Amino acid sequence: MTDTVTQTDDEAGTVSEPPRGGRGRRTALIALAVVVVAAVAVVGALGLGGGGDEGPSAPPRAGSLVPVTRATLTERTQVDGQLGYGTEIPLPVKATGTVTGLPEAGSTAERGDTLLRVDDRPVVLLYGSLPMYRDLGLTTTASGTGTADGTAGTADGEAASGGRKPDGGTGDTAAANPSATPTPTGSGDGTGTGSVTATELKGMDVLQFETNLAALGHTGFTVDEMFTAKTADAVERWQKSLGMPETGTVGIGDVIYSAGKVRIGRPGVRLGEAVTENALTYTGTARKVVVDASAADASWAVRGTAVRVRLPDGRTVRGEVASVGRQASAPEGGSGEDGSGQGGATVPVTVTIKDQKSVGRLESGPVTVEYVGREAKDVLTVPVAALVALAEGGHGLETADGGFVAVKTGLFADGKVEVSGSAVRAGLKVRIPE
Repeated sequence: MTDTVTQTDDEAGTVSEPPRGGRGRRTALIALAVVVVAAVAVVGALGLGGGGDEGPSAPPRAGSLVPVTRATLTERTQVDGQLGYGTEIPLPVKATGTVTGLPEAGSTAERGDTLLRVDDRPVVLLYGSLPMYRDLGLTTTASGTGTADGTAGTADGEAASGGRKPDGGTGDTAAANPSATPTPTGSGDGTGTGSVTATELKGMDVLQFETNLAALGHTGFTVDEMFTAKTADAVERWQKSLGMPETGTVGIGDVIYSAGKVRIGRPGVRLGEAVTENALTYTGTARKVVVDASAADASWAVRGTAVRVRLPDGRTVRGEVASVGRQASAPEGGSGEDGSGQGGATVPVTVTIKDQKSVGRLESGPVTVEYVGREAKDVLTVPVAALVALAEGGHGLETADGGFVAVKTGLFADGKVEVSGSAVRAGLKVRIPE
């Protein structure tokens, strides 16, 4: 039985019975359609189809576009450091006797403050660079002559430099009682005479002391290199304010000089012990950082070099190299890898922090010091993520239209990289692949 397919007139067309030999023609049409589809696919793959302004018909690559920028790249290196007040230094205590008073470790002393007490006598801090090397006061000289029956005698010459009001005196009597009347020596019915003169002390140490005395408010004299009777009067008023005997003379152990305020360290003696040279130590009052820098790689450590100090809480403050040690120290526990003992040698580098308030209340702890290793100024840069590896080797950048340009890389720093090449310019849009 033969099936017949029919369509009504209302349909789009009429289907008639295929003519004889139609099976071969249908096969040829199908083959032609396959060739055409294949050709279109090839053209699309080659990017030859569609409008020229629309780019390739393939979907665009994912990723964001960023411009090539001109900037300065700075490579920073980090080293470990220790925040603190620096190395404790012994105070030059020259008083002798028993320690009867000590300050609290960590306290601060400034001009006019008592550092410690020896034999219950205060040892006072003053400012200056010249150490105390002698007593300061008026030097008195007593002399006298007497004759009797041709026999001559003299009152002993120089009295102790403690009687600042020498109204007379002979020998030891003048030292013990400056107001005593000189007694001439002689015998028989002879007569005698006596006199005492005051010699004013002179020197740069006098000028340094008088400068401090005036700064503490005890004036009435001329600040110069001469220790006069007026200076002695001011010294008496200063001694009275300290509860000391009003002698008008400053003993060699009464004063210690420093460059400025000091922070008291740990004492080297206990109450009741004899005072020693290491009785008390001190540091400066400003916090600083000490870095044990590699001796082989310490070229960055130049006085005045700016650095950044990262504190334990994550904050960063500005610092400056203040000093670099001249002597390298071998690493603890052994020598370097080459057995020379220099592989891990270090030198101490001190970094000061000008803005002490920026450190907060932190007094000590581990910190990180960042310094500039290398720097490339005014160069073309892109984010490191924009670099792609080229099939022929090296690196390149993908442009916005899908092309690639080869580049030469330079300094890497802060997530960016220095790039150069004939096809690279500032403002060029490049893709960061996802």
